[in-house]
Amino acid sequence: MRVFWTFFWTFLLINMVTYVVSSMQGLEYHFATGSTLAIVATVLILAIAQLIPNEPIEH
Repeated sequence: MRVFWTFFWTFLLINMVTYVVSSMQGLEYHFATGSTLAIVATVLILAIAQLIPNEPIEH
C-alpha cells in the first residue's frame, strides 16, 4: 500500500509540475513526459527510502 500511495502522489505532483513548467515556457504539455518522470521519481524515492536506516545509530 505504501508503494501505491507513493506512486499516486508522485504521479499527481510531477504531472502538475510538468504542466506548470511547460505553460510558463510556452510549450505544449505532454502527459507521457510527466508520467515517465513520475515513474522514475517513484523508483528513486523508494530506493532512497530503503537505504535510510530505520533505527538510530548508537555511537
